[in-house]
Parts: sequence; structure tokens; C-alpha cells
Amino acid sequence: MSDKDIEQEIQAKGKTAPRVTPDHIESIIIGELYFTAADGVSTHPQADIIIREHSELGLLTFCVLKLKNGFTVTGESACASPENFDPEIGQKIARANAVQKIWPLEGYLLKQRLSE
Repeated sequence: MSDKDIEQEIQAKGKTAPRVTPDHIESIIIGELYFTAADGVSTHPQADIIIREHSELGLLTFCVLKLKNGFTVTGESACASPENFDPEIGQKIARANAVQKIWPLEGYLLKQRLSE
């Protein structure tokens, strides 16, 4: 069940108390960056050797999301079989993992505001 499916069920049940929503989560993301671990070591003085000896670095995708307040969260996606690697799919999975890290942060902020 996706975050949007859950939100639809909450609305259908008439729940109206303050809550964090998928739209809110998306609204606070102001930037995103994707790269592989191979990209990450590309400036290392021995990058060619490292990448040649560790080809799996190209199968590990990272996503960095920048939030409105300047905080960043990261997500990752590792592909087990090189034959299945697809950059677009890796980016989608890495982004979804990063987004999931925002929920508890925003939940905490909402609870703090409600307690004040």
C-alpha cells in the first residue's frame, strides 16, 4: 500500500486531525541529486583502479533530497544482479527510500507543534 493509498483511506474514513501527508512531504523537497557509488569515487586519485576492482560500485545508487530548511536525507538502492541494473529504476527506489526517512522527521515536528 502506497503513502497516497493510505492518505486516501484516511480521508475516506473522515479523519481530519492534523497529520503529515504525502503532499506535505513532497512540498518540502526542494532539490534532489542522484549518483552511483562509482560516481562518488570518481575524483579519488586511484578511481580507475577502484572502479575496475569494484565494479559493483556502479550498481549502488544514491539519492540526496534537500528539504526547505536545508536539511538533507539520503536513500540508496543496490542491485544484486548487474544484468538487472537500470539507472532509472535505481533512482526511483533510492528516492522512495529517502522519502521514507522524511516521515518520522516531519511527524516529530508536527507532534512538537501540537504539544506547544
